[in-house]
Formats: sequence, C-alpha cells, structure tokens
Amino acid sequence: MNDQTTRIAIVGAAGYTGAELATLAANHPLMEVAGLFASERGATTATRIMSDVFPRLRGVNDLPIQAASVEAILACNAKVIFLATPHEVSAQLAPALLAEGLIVVDLSAAFRLRDATAYPTHYGFAHPSSNLLANAVYGLPELNRAALADADLIACAGCYPTSVILPLRPLVNANLLNSSRPVIVDSASGVSGAGRGATTKNLFCEVSYQPYSPLRHRHQPEMRQETQLDILFTPHLLPLDRGIVSTIHAELLPGVSESVVRATLAAQYEIEPFVRLLPDGAWSCIASVERTNYCDISLTVDTALNHLVISSSIDNLIKGAAGQAIQCMNIRLGLPETMGLLPAHATGVLS
Repeated sequence: MNDQTTRIAIVGAAGYTGAELATLAANHPLMEVAGLFASERGATTATRIMSDVFPRLRGVNDLPIQAASVEAILACNAKVIFLATPHEVSAQLAPALLAEGLIVVDLSAAFRLRDATAYPTHYGFAHPSSNLLANAVYGLPELNRAALADADLIACAGCYPTSVILPLRPLVNANLLNSSRPVIVDSASGVSGAGRGATTKNLFCEVSYQPYSPLRHRHQPEMRQETQLDILFTPHLLPLDRGIVSTIHAELLPGVSESVVRATLAAQYEIEPFVRLLPDGAWSCIASVERTNYCDISLTVDTALNHLVISSSIDNLIKGAAGQAIQCMNIRLGLPETMGLLPAHATGVLS
C-alpha cells in the first residue's frame, strides 16, 4: 500500500451506488476499501460477500458486507466514510463519525437542504442533526470546489439536481434568465435510480416510459435552493438501466442571444474535466455519458420568444452519485480531481 493511500469504508455497499463506489475505488490508485457495510434497510443476519451480491466484482472486491454500526465502522480504521444509505440513516450516523475526526461523504439527501423544516415535508422525517446542516458543504465540485477543499461533511448533490444545476447556475450568476418566470424541467432516468428494491412497476416486463411525482418530487426543493429559481420539475421513468436526460425550458431576458448563453457556459466550464458543452446542432444523450463522470450540455434559443431549451445528460450512478462522491473526495484530500474517474476507469456494475 502506498503511504498516500486513503482507507475508505462504504456504508450501503449492497446497493447500486455502493457497487459503483467499490468499482471506482478498485481503479483508484490511492484508495483502499477497508470495510463494507449494509445500510439499515439492507441489514441481514447472514454474512454476504460483495462479489456474491455483484458477481462483476469477483476478484476485485471479495470483502464481507458487515452490519452497520458506528463501532464496526470505526474498527475498520478508515479515514473517509461514504454513506450510500437512506436519508434518515445518514442523519443518524454522520454526527458520531464526524465526532471521531472522520471525513463523511454522504450520498443521501440528509444534509443537502439547509432548511431543517423541509425534511418532514419532503423526506418524511424530522432531522435529528439539524445543527450540522450549516456545516455541510454541497457536493457539486464544478460550482463549489473551494469549499470542498476543507469540508469534513460533504453532502453530494442529487442525480436529477446535478443535471439541472450545472447548466442553470452559470446563467443565474450572469443574470441572463427572467427569474420572474418559472423554469420547466422534464427529466428522464433509468430504473437504477429507484434502487434495488423489487417493485412491480420496475420489473423488466412492467417498466415503461412514464412521469411520476410531477411537481412533488423531493429533488425539486434542492434544485430551487441551488439555483434560486422557481423550478417546476417532472421526472420520468425510462425503460433503461441507467442514465438521465433533462430537458430544461427557461425564459431569457430581452436581448440575450444564444451566443451569449453559449459564451457564459463556455467560460464556466471550458477547463472543467467533466462538463462538456456540445457544439450547435449536437444534442446530449445517455449513450455519450453512460458509465462516465461526464455531464454533457446542449442548447438552442428561440430569439423571437426569448425561449431557451437546454438538454443535459449524466450517468445517474456515476456523475449523479458515486463518481461525484469520489470527485469530491479527491478535492478534499488534495488529489488530482480526475484520479480514478477517467472514462476507462468509470466501469459500471449492475450484474
């Protein structure tokens, strides 16, 4: 083991995101998986081996998945703890881990919203650690890099919000949008976004392209918080295993041209390793970002109507979850941001 190697633990290892984290960690030259733990929902009395749950990881990660407890997590002597756990479980675990001087990278929404009163409405629980919300750093590296460098509690951005905030925030900052008008967001995601739990609508013979939770999805307040826009969000289920495409409709201020929008996004992202602004006429799609940490952005403008259409695409399990978490960890540890995340290393696990 290299002297610079960081020992990590993954809580919620038996889920799709946990498997992605384990795979990316195996390809990261300065990460060692020291422990794997079940989420509370995935707890079991039987010992499971990671590579039995995900055969893709045979010979890559054959560690046992232990029952999660603060004591067990501390015993593996890890420095960074990834919480791929239900929101309420993260809210319970994080304070104890932080108290022991560990770095917590939370992939749930437990610390994304700054308003504690929003949690009962949108996530169904009263926040037990609301005092930590002000200390949590929102984990969207391209827009929050400086704060992540010193963060001990990183609240990774949600998958849908990542695909929406990245294209919109630079336009908000440049005052190009008519903020008095709502922004309409229609997003479509692969079935893996719903997790591994078996439900009828997610079965192979049942899954179909359809909207769900229109205007009530729990990611809507996160989008509003991070863009300061009145976003109206409708997600859709895709009959695919992974990936997100978001189509965003916004009204530009009078006189704002497509070239101005393009120049603004280019100035923000031209040196970013994982955000690609596509040329005129090229449109983002899942196939171009699947199993990578990229976000692709494309756009067009109807000048007569001051109407902007942006399309963005990400892999929900990587840029929307595990890859983003490792990107945040790299920044926090002072490592090259792309380490372990270049396309050849961003191999997905769904088997």
